[in-house]
Amino acid sequence: MKIRRISTKLVLAVLAAVVLPFGGFAIYVDQYVSWRSLEAVKQAVLSLVTDLTREIDEELANDRRLLELWAAEPRAGKALALEPEGGWGVDETLRLSQERLKNRSNRSARHEATLAFDRYVAHAKSFELILLIDAEGRLVVSNSRSSDGEPLPEALLRRAFEWDFSSEEWFVESRRSGRAQIDQHLSALVGSDLQKPEDDRTDAFHFGFARAVGGGEGVLFGLVNWRSVHDLLQAPLMKEYFRGMVPEDVVPSPYAWIWGVDADTILAHHDPNLIGSRVSGEAIGLTSMVEDARSGKPGEAGLFREYEFKGVRKNAAFKRCRMPVDGGFGWYVGVGINNDDIYAATAELTEVLYKGTAAVLLVGVLWMMVIARRTTIPIHALQEHTQRVAAGDLDARIQVTSHDELGELGDAFNRMTHDLEENRAALIKAEKAAAWREMARQIAHDIKNPLTPIKLSLDLLRRARLDERADFDAILERTMGLMDRQVLHLREIATDFYEFTGGRKPRPEALDVAEFVGELIVLHQAWADSRGIEIEARLGEERVWADPGKLRRVLTNLISNAFQAMTEGGRLEIVSSLVSGGEGRPSLVRIEFIDSGTGLTPDVRERLFEPYFTTRSEGTGLGLAIAKRVMEEMDGAIDLEPREDAEGTRAWVEVPIPAVEEGA
Repeated sequence: MKIRRISTKLVLAVLAAVVLPFGGFAIYVDQYVSWRSLEAVKQAVLSLVTDLTREIDEELANDRRLLELWAAEPRAGKALALEPEGGWGVDETLRLSQERLKNRSNRSARHEATLAFDRYVAHAKSFELILLIDAEGRLVVSNSRSSDGEPLPEALLRRAFEWDFSSEEWFVESRRSGRAQIDQHLSALVGSDLQKPEDDRTDAFHFGFARAVGGGEGVLFGLVNWRSVHDLLQAPLMKEYFRGMVPEDVVPSPYAWIWGVDADTILAHHDPNLIGSRVSGEAIGLTSMVEDARSGKPGEAGLFREYEFKGVRKNAAFKRCRMPVDGGFGWYVGVGINNDDIYAATAELTEVLYKGTAAVLLVGVLWMMVIARRTTIPIHALQEHTQRVAAGDLDARIQVTSHDELGELGDAFNRMTHDLEENRAALIKAEKAAAWREMARQIAHDIKNPLTPIKLSLDLLRRARLDERADFDAILERTMGLMDRQVLHLREIATDFYEFTGGRKPRPEALDVAEFVGELIVLHQAWADSRGIEIEARLGEERVWADPGKLRRVLTNLISNAFQAMTEGGRLEIVSSLVSGGEGRPSLVRIEFIDSGTGLTPDVRERLFEPYFTTRSEGTGLGLAIAKRVMEEMDGAIDLEPREDAEGTRAWVEVPIPAVEEGA
């Protein structure tokens, strides 16, 4: 496998030098053309939204000017001048819409006004109703026919003539300031007479303008169907503008929409079901677009941040229509296009480039594989011999068959293995000598410490005898006691080194944990009482398979360490429990020693089991190192760690249970 990886790396290295420039060029072209396409589309949608906004403003301005012209005609004033009881009513309007009253001699002022309103509607096409309302808010004259020349429904006319307009906001405003306008709404006046919501909700919405007539004696109100604005969004030119960006059989995706003055409510959209929805609402969730529109500069077109709608990434531009103070409604017009259309041409070019790259890559791989196989055979041989050297075989030699660079490499390898063979023998000898020197130094240091007080005590005893001191016997007794203690310490040092170097082989036997640990507690009870340490044992009925002497030495070391780490009045808990040894291993008995001492720092914990490491001023520093070796010999474990629940240390050993009990 390693030989194969070497060949693969060589092939890849050569291919990288050949193929990467071509692939990099393909990626560069892809990124550059994509960026240029995106920038071009952004400018295009900015231009389109600017043109569309201007068309909408002009359409609204035209409707507003027409109503102002009609309000200024004398017919409206004459119609208002007639008394209500002699006025034009529903029946007369219906009769006019049906018969047209061709006899001009019978026409009244309101008769003439009705015919004029019919002509206005037929001419303008966008107006659905034109109403002349007196100062009391009562309808005086209405158009009798729609823009296509059909008579208006009787129900609509009766509702209009019975309607009280005096409470309408636009009526009050137009009488106060001379003019008013109504934003997009569902007209309660029209109701469902001219609506077709089952086909398209667009016809259900209207907007309107109102102008004072006759110096405030009445109001001329024009109700405009929303279709007149909505149709401007469906101009075929918008899609044709992007025809060259997509394949011939694909229809470009650009479409336009209108939001309300709050930059959030959808007033017009190619999907009628979205009309009236909030852009920032849960159903759409495009709060970023609302923020972009509201932060746009007045009178300037702006770009939305790229967004995603119904799983499709898009780019779009927006511009605000004229504000109400300028005769508009402050609507936000947007034009968007799918990213798939933006990058369609780039995708085609990228596909061609990547196919070319793949073809070059395939040819290059085949050719490089042939070259690599012939080139890497000497390297494969070097790899095999290197693995032999790594495994310890310093007799490995490469057969050199060429005099080129690879042949020189083989010669160098052979010289290296010869030198390594000689150096290894010298190194082993040096390491053994260094180890013995270090061991001798440590033993000499540890033996010297007890010998010094022995020598001083003997000198003191000799002077006391020569001086024939009266307390000679006391000095003799004290000196003998000191020498006895130091001899015991020397014996302990010898025992530690003996155990550290391997000692005797363990002779395990089944031990009762409670009984075995209990004996150790009894042996240490006097020491605990002298230091005011409380011992609490919670031992079960577990049995372990261990050498009694070696295990006793390990546990004694842990108890001594715990006592020395605690101040007066400490507490030591000894707990036993059964734990799993892991998959394929026997169960273990864990014996824990939990003290309330000073605890362990991270630095100390890392070096606990190093030989000769100790935090106390006395001792050889081999206790825990010996304990770790003993536990490993018995297939157990040992560790010390800081307590998590309080200050102190948690030390534990894990000892195997007898094989008979494990099988049971």
